[in-house]
Order: sequence, then structure tokens, then C-alpha cells
Amino acid sequence: MNSGKLKFSALSPLIQFIQKSTFSSFLLFFAALLALILANTPANSHIQWILSQKIGFSIGEFSVYKSLLLWINDGLMSIFFFVVGLELKREIIAGELSNPKNVLMPIVGAIGGMLIPASIYIAFNAGNGTESMNGWGIPMATDIAFALGVLYLLGPRVPIQLKVFLTALAIIDDIGAVLVVALFYTSEISTFNLTIGLGILSLMFALNLLGVRRVFIFAVLGIGGVWLATLLSGVHATIAAVLAAFAIPADRRIDKSDYLNSISSLTKKFKTANKAEKDEYLLSADEENIIGEIKRISKASISPLQRLERSMHGLVIYFVMPVFALANAGVVIDSDWMEMITSPVALGVGLGLLLGKIIGIFGLSMLGIKMKLFAMPVGLNARLLLGISFLAAIGFTMSLFINSLAFETVIYQEQAKMGILLASLISGLTGYSLIKRELNKLEKATETPEMLDKKEKGKVLVG
Repeated sequence: MNSGKLKFSALSPLIQFIQKSTFSSFLLFFAALLALILANTPANSHIQWILSQKIGFSIGEFSVYKSLLLWINDGLMSIFFFVVGLELKREIIAGELSNPKNVLMPIVGAIGGMLIPASIYIAFNAGNGTESMNGWGIPMATDIAFALGVLYLLGPRVPIQLKVFLTALAIIDDIGAVLVVALFYTSEISTFNLTIGLGILSLMFALNLLGVRRVFIFAVLGIGGVWLATLLSGVHATIAAVLAAFAIPADRRIDKSDYLNSISSLTKKFKTANKAEKDEYLLSADEENIIGEIKRISKASISPLQRLERSMHGLVIYFVMPVFALANAGVVIDSDWMEMITSPVALGVGLGLLLGKIIGIFGLSMLGIKMKLFAMPVGLNARLLLGISFLAAIGFTMSLFINSLAFETVIYQEQAKMGILLASLISGLTGYSLIKRELNKLEKATETPEMLDKKEKGKVLVG
């Protein structure tokens, strides 16, 4: 028994590190770096061959066969977008987006952070050809996982208002990205399949209104119905994932007061229930039944939406996003790398993210404050807002995703990836440095003479 406890104790620091938001960002960064390295080795040709292999299934005359890369970008990323949809619904119902006072400044910043990057891209690529112009949506996106991961590296000193602003900004940005993909990055549409998908989606909403709460039913209809029909319709399948998420029930079968009363009653029953003969090892049948009832009502007291969001979060950040990065972040860097970096596509994407996000988010937010449309959130200042604007310029996952939809020509995809990776690296480091420096200044400004005296004594003792 003791050895088991020692083993768990030895592993617990690693487990705690893995559970932190910073680890998911590290994993994503590692996957992107590995993809970049592999793309410039002889292994790249083998990787591309694997990604191009057709995988699918047939049922009678019906068949679906797509490349592995497409299953990653349309299949795995649909899981990512499904969780995004769950988060959006939760925020609209009871989160930051439910209070108009909390969202006006992030809305203005997010809109500016989408329109200005797109405008910068268009300015660089005007007259460069129709396909080149198609990449205007790439610098519009913010990677919330990376941005929050960098922010969490700064520890508990970060004001909660800063995290709230970045989260609200990214949520609104996600809505914009979903709309951009739905409206501008879809192929030819099959009205028949789209009608089937919309019909099944309507059925999901109807079941929600009728009080159905079994997640399995929604999963079958969402995946086998809405997602598959949308995939075959020509509309990008990730849109189906967002819409299906909005059909998931967000209310509970048991409210908090009933839950507390039931738990209190069951706890009393458990104390007086018949005990098993070897009580230290086994439970009696009565005790098992009571615990089973506690599990049932505990499950019923959490909405299907929250249960799904919590259970799928780890799958997305530890598997879906790293696999997507591994499949999409590789850039072949050859002797023409300088020409690649200075191409209109790379400059449009890179400067669209770096300059566009800063001007759009920081510039328009400060303008709104000057015009008294809204006030600076308590605990924030202009320098912290500038730092968070740089973090919002990390486009990575969503930018790479839109890049895969925007271009068919490989050279354009490679150029855009270069712009995304360089801009995300520069903006992440800059944002981290600006916020850290400002937090240090604020910390020093709030130090009392007694605190300073203790610090000086500590330095003397160390010396």
C-alpha cells in the first residue's frame, strides 16, 4: 500500500503540470516545431504520402472516401469546433456574453481585429491573382488556446479582468471565424444533402425542447446525420459541428436546491444503512444502491452541455489540436526562403496578424474609451491592453485551418504558413514581455515600505 502511495506522490507533480493550461500550449508548440523539422527532412515525402491516402467506408452503393489530411481537417477539427460551439452557447446563456456591459469593448476590439487584418492582407495582394486574394480570412483569427497559455505562464499576478477580456475577445473572434468559413470558404453546395442535414438538425432542436437529455441520441444524430450530410453537401463540415453544439441541452433535470436536499437525505440513509460483513473492503447492497442514486442525481444536476464540454476539453487540447498542428504546420524551407517570407501572401498574413490585430484591437478599444463608448475595465490599463492585443495576434490553429481552405496551390499554403508561424512567434514573445514588465511595475508600485524592507533583508541573508 505504501509503495502505491509513494508512486502516486512521485508522479503527482507531473500530473499537475499536465493538467495546467501551459502544458497544452507547450504540446501545441512542440507539435508545430516537430512538423516544421520533419517537413525539412527526407521523412517529409513519406508523411505527405500517408496524409494523401484515401480512408473511408461503403454501405451498399453509398461510399465516402477522403484523404487522411481531409479527415483531420474536416473530422478532427469538427470536434474542435463542436467544443467551440458548446463554449459559445454557455457564454451566451450565462457567461461573459450574457452581460452587454462586459462585451461592448471586446466586440469593438474583435471586429477591428478581424476587419483590419483582412484589409492589410488585401492591400498586399491586390492585383496578385484571384487565388492569392482568397487568403484574406487567414489573419483574422485568434488562437485562444495559445494566447491563454502564454498568459497563464505569467502566473496568478495576471488580473482576472485581463483573462476575461481575452476570452470574450476570442469567443467573438471565433463567431467571426465560423461565419467567414461558412459564407466564404465553401465549395459547390448540394441542396439535397444540405436539406437532409438541416432536417436532422431541426430534429435535434425539437428533441431538446421535448426534454430529451441522452447525450448518445444527440451524438448519433449530430455525427451520423448533421455532420455527414453537411460534409457531403459542400458546406464545410465544421459549421455542422457548431450548429449541432447549439442543439445540445443546457438546462438541468435537477436544480441546486433539490440536489442539496436529495444529497442530504441520501447521506443520512447511507449512515444508517446495513453494513457489509467486511466493512473496510466491501459495501453492502443498500450502500451500493444509495451511492448509485447519488451518482444518478449528480449526473442529472449537470447539464448535458457542461458535461460534454468538460469531458471533451482534454481530447481537443491534448489530441485534436496537436495532431492538426502536426499535419498542417510543416513548411519546406529551401534556398528561396527569403523570397517566401517577402511574398505578398506571407507579408499579408504576417503583417495582417501583427499590425492588424494591434491596430484593430488596441487602437479601436482605446478610441472607444476616448469617445466614452465604454470604460477601461477595472484593473486594466493601456499597456496591459497593448500586451493582450499582441497575444491576440497569435493566429496559429484557426489561421492554419483557414489556410487549408483558402489555397489549392502549395506555394501559397507554404507562404501563408511562414507568415502565420513568424507572426505568432513574434506576437507571443512581445505580448508576454509587455505584460510581464507592466505587472512588475504595478507590483513595485503597490509595495509598502515594510514589504521593501523585508525584501532587502532577504537579499542580505541570501548574500
